[in-house]
Amino acid sequence: MKDFFLKTCTRRNFLENSAKLCFKAGLSSIFFDCHKTEAFGNTATAVAKKTGHTGAGFEPGYLKLHKTGELKKRAEKLRAIMESCRLCPRRCGVNRLKGMRGFCGAPGDTLVVSASHPHFGEERPLVGNGGSGTIFLAHCNLRCVFCQNWEISQLGRGSERNTDELAGMMLRLQEIGCHNLNFVTPTHYSAPILKSLDKAAKTGLRLPVVYNTSGWERPDILRVLDGIVDIYLPDFKYWDSGMSAKYSSGAESYPEMTREAILEMHRQVGVAKPAKDGIMQRGLMIRHLVMPNNTGGSEKIMEWIAENLPKDTYVNIMAQYNPVYKAYDYPDISRRITREEYKKVVNRAKETGLTNLDIQGYWWM
Repeated sequence: MKDFFLKTCTRRNFLENSAKLCFKAGLSSIFFDCHKTEAFGNTATAVAKKTGHTGAGFEPGYLKLHKTGELKKRAEKLRAIMESCRLCPRRCGVNRLKGMRGFCGAPGDTLVVSASHPHFGEERPLVGNGGSGTIFLAHCNLRCVFCQNWEISQLGRGSERNTDELAGMMLRLQEIGCHNLNFVTPTHYSAPILKSLDKAAKTGLRLPVVYNTSGWERPDILRVLDGIVDIYLPDFKYWDSGMSAKYSSGAESYPEMTREAILEMHRQVGVAKPAKDGIMQRGLMIRHLVMPNNTGGSEKIMEWIAENLPKDTYVNIMAQYNPVYKAYDYPDISRRITREEYKKVVNRAKETGLTNLDIQGYWWM
């Protein structure tokens, strides 16, 4: 049983395995930053004739804002904040529009994309049959010592792309049948993402947008995204500020700000409920990674969710913690979790009355 768990797929493993599958399937043009980059204008007409596999009659929120010109205005508003960057809770204040890089290390008007492809390792309601159209963005404002994708998040591995190229990636993901656009670590790139959405919407994009975040977000910045994001997919990593400061590069405000952010996300999109075909189109989906020695304060997090959000809030209790990167420098997080640790969190979630739990792996229970 233990050997089986050790072989289960982490996101990092998935990226490596997916590369092989995508190349075999002839999808090399969209994998690992769309190396075969076509001009945005040249692909727009063909892609606009395609439809993503979303439910009949569904229209993502950003389309209405695009038609009124509001989406473009929101992108410009976020870009203006980058002049003295305050997009995330670190509030570095650097002028990214002049090439300065803050704590996250991200550039200004461009993005660094590590990979773009259908992802089949996400939550089932996001994956369906066509996969989640995942765009992995490099750099990160949190910098966890145990990050499984540290080469991307902290070394910034990927290729720099402009908004036309990003719009082209979105349209290609729709063209091949993905159910959504899943932006991983989007916080520091919110301005160019919105600009790219506006361009892609003009030529037929209609997939729901997934905002796949660490959870450490400024609520006032999230309010700019109101009506644009269809599905919020935040982590809720820590309950205790001492733990977040220790393991996530001094992010002492993580617990408080994440609670505020999640409440704002819920206000915008409500409870996540799949369509008749089982595919999620709108709502809040919370992730919590169970860590060894109760580092994350898992039971407290379950209690808070039950007390502050509807009982049918989607909560994914994840079991795949793996001590990578610098985790072995910290004894309390230098091992995998035990069956008992995971089961304790699940049981507490059920005791609080939470009814929509994504429990990973029957072998744990």
